[in-house]
Amino acid sequence: MPIYAFACSACGHDFERLQRLSDADPTTCPACGAEGTIGRQLTAPQFRLAGGGWYETDFKKDGDKKRNLADSGSGGGASTTPSPSPAPAPTKASSQ
Repeated sequence: MPIYAFACSACGHDFERLQRLSDADPTTCPACGAEGTIGRQLTAPQFRLAGGGWYETDFKKDGDKKRNLADSGSGGGASTTPSPSPAPAPTKASSQ
């Protein structure tokens, strides 16, 4: 079941609720008790598919070419080894 975020327009109270898709949204604010002031908020997903092993076509037909989403997008085959960073420039110590 998905978790939905709601907000009360009367008092500004934010809350989340675990409910089925077929369940009705709440109509009463649990904080102030105002009726009909609850609205559903848009929220971002809480996870990201990162790292090797996630493919764009994991759930497509077998004939489709699979492309690793962790690649840089420059046609696949990109090296995953990070390039060395340049050494920091030496600094002069200030005399007082």
